[in-house]
Order: sequence, then structure tokens, then C-alpha cells
Amino acid sequence: MTWKEILKPIKETQYFEQLWQKVNEAYAADQCFPPKKEIFRALELTPFEKLKVVIIGQDPYHNVEQANGLCFSVSENVTAPPSLKNIFKELQDDLGIERTKKDLGDWAEQGVLLLNATLTVKAHEPNSHKDLGWERLTNFIIQEIAERKENVVFVLWGAFAQKKEELIHSSSHFILKSPHPSPFSVYKGFYGSKPFSAINDYLKEKGLETISW
Repeated sequence: MTWKEILKPIKETQYFEQLWQKVNEAYAADQCFPPKKEIFRALELTPFEKLKVVIIGQDPYHNVEQANGLCFSVSENVTAPPSLKNIFKELQDDLGIERTKKDLGDWAEQGVLLLNATLTVKAHEPNSHKDLGWERLTNFIIQEIAERKENVVFVLWGAFAQKKEELIHSSSHFILKSPHPSPFSVYKGFYGSKPFSAINDYLKEKGLETISW
């Protein structure tokens, strides 16, 4: 099964046609992120058949050259935002890995789908595209993964991502929940949650290849 086959029914709807028209208009009128060619990068780097982990974010970073189509990930030439720095701190505490690479493309290529609920944003205006209609598509993606695959780890950091749990109906998955890695909530339980070892322990238990974080 491929993303192309899975998304075919929704991409042929009037809804998707209208969504894409709104996206084109937004990019024509204002500076928006990520670059248009990277809007679907999460799906391009993580083929459906390789997918093992889903990390759900809210919307792309909104400053210049940050967003690159993967949630929490940024381009190498910019400073790591606070949430990403906190993720790396927890990674070091959890597995002793001192990661400096800020583009998480290598995670994506190993089967970690880094999916934002909203795939685009207007420059310097967080959540500005939340009403374009992206969530119907990304909710569909989450539901399709939950229904068509088994033993997927869904990582739900923070209240927004945790609302997506209602889309995951199958009991054959591992749902990992904790507070968000942002500076506002990192001390409320994100630090010390050890998500990276928990994910790899689960994958190992299921006979799947672990992620090289």
C-alpha cells in the first residue's frame, strides 16, 4: 500500500480541490512556510509500508527558513527552537545521544512520520492556517494508519496532540503520551518521560527494527 493509493479517495473530493486552491492563494498573497515543495515532505520521506512511529505536531514553525515539512524539525542553517532543544535534552538524558542535527529527515527515513495537523502557516503568525481545512486531511491520514497497520507507536506530546487519540480506534498500537516539550510544559512531565527508549523497547518487543535516534 502506498500513500498515493491511500490518499486517492480524499484527493479526488471537492474538499481537497478547495483546500489546495486556498493554499495556492495563501502562498500567492503572503510569505508562507514551509516552501511549497516541502508541504508533503513528511509523507515523501516516510513511505506507508516503512512507517513505525507517528509524532504529531500542531503547525509548522513560522519564522524564515525554519519549517521544512516535518514537525519539530528545522533546517540546519537556523537555530534550534526551544521545543526541539528540549527534545534533544530528553534524548540525551534518555539514551545518552547528543544530537546536533536539527533536520529530522533521518528519523523520517527510518519510519517516523513527523506529521503536523496543519501543514502550512503564514510567516510570523502561528496557527494562521488552522482554518484552511488541513485537519480533515491529516485526521484522515491518522485514521488510515490506525486502521491499516498494526503495532504503530503514536507519540502524543501535549493537549493538542492528545485530542487525536480518538482517531486511533485499533488496540493494536502503542500510544505514548506526555506533556509538550515547549518551555511552558517541559517541566510538567516531558523531562524524564524517556520516550525514545520506550519507542525502541516496544518496536523490539514486536520484532521490528528500532530507530537510530
